[in-house]
Amino acid sequence: MTHRSTSATKAAWAAGPTPQAVWTALGTVRDPELDQPITDLEFVLDVEVRDDEVDVALRLPTYFCAPNFAFLMVADARTAIEALPGVARANVRLVDHYASSEINEGMSADLGFGASFDGQAVGDDLEELRDTFTRKGFLARTHELCKELLTAGLTPEDLAGMTVGELPPSPLAERFIARRRELGMPSDPHSPLLIDVWGVPVAPEQVGDHLRRARTVHVSIEGNAGMCRGLLATRYADGGTGDERARSAYDPLATTTTTAT
Repeated sequence: MTHRSTSATKAAWAAGPTPQAVWTALGTVRDPELDQPITDLEFVLDVEVRDDEVDVALRLPTYFCAPNFAFLMVADARTAIEALPGVARANVRLVDHYASSEINEGMSADLGFGASFDGQAVGDDLEELRDTFTRKGFLARTHELCKELLTAGLTPEDLAGMTVGELPPSPLAERFIARRRELGMPSDPHSPLLIDVWGVPVAPEQVGDHLRRARTVHVSIEGNAGMCRGLLATRYADGGTGDERARSAYDPLATTTTTAT
C-alpha cells in the first residue's frame, strides 16, 4: 500500500499539475472580507500551466481595492498552488491595481506586506486582520445555519440548548463546523451550538442579541459581495481592460477607498 502511494505521488510530480487541479486549489482561497472563494467571485483572470510551473493572474473589482486584502489573496493563492503535487513554483500576480507593482515584486522576493511597501503600509499584521474577518465569517455562518434551523420549526430557546451533535446533517452545518475547527473552537458533539467569536457559550438570555448580531454581519458581508460582483462585472464589461490609471486625480470615485475588496 505504501509503495503504491509513493509511486502515485512520484507519477503526479512527474506529470505536473492539471489546470483543473490548479482551479480546485484556487477554490480554497477566500476573499478574507467576503468569506467566499476567489473563483466564485471571478477574481481569477487567467491560469497557465507549464510543466511544473504555474502562472496565475488575479484581478479585483476596483483599481483601489484595499492592498492588505489583495496581498493576502495573492499570498494564499501561491501557497495553495505550491502545495499541489508536481508544482515547483507558482507565479501569482495581481493586475489592474494601483499597488500591483509593490505586491507582485514583494511576492517575487518573498517579502512581507510591510516590506513590500518599504515600510509605508499601515497595519502590517495581516494575520490579525485575517483572524478578525475569519471570526466575522463565523458569525455569518452562524446566521445561515440558525436561519435554516428556525425555518425548520425550531425556536431560539431550542437553539440555546442544542449541541453540535444534535445538528441535522446539512451543507450549512458542515460549513459551520468547519469554521469552528479552523478557529480552534470546540466542535465535538457535546459542544454547545451557540458560541461567540471567541468560543464562549452564549447564555440563554443572550441568544436573541447573538442571533441579531450574526444576521447583521451576514447582511453586511452579502451586501459587500454583491457590490463587488457588480463592480467587477461593470469594470470588465464589453471587453473592458480594467485599466483605470488614466483617471484624473480629482475624480471623486477614483480617490474614494474603503476596506472592501
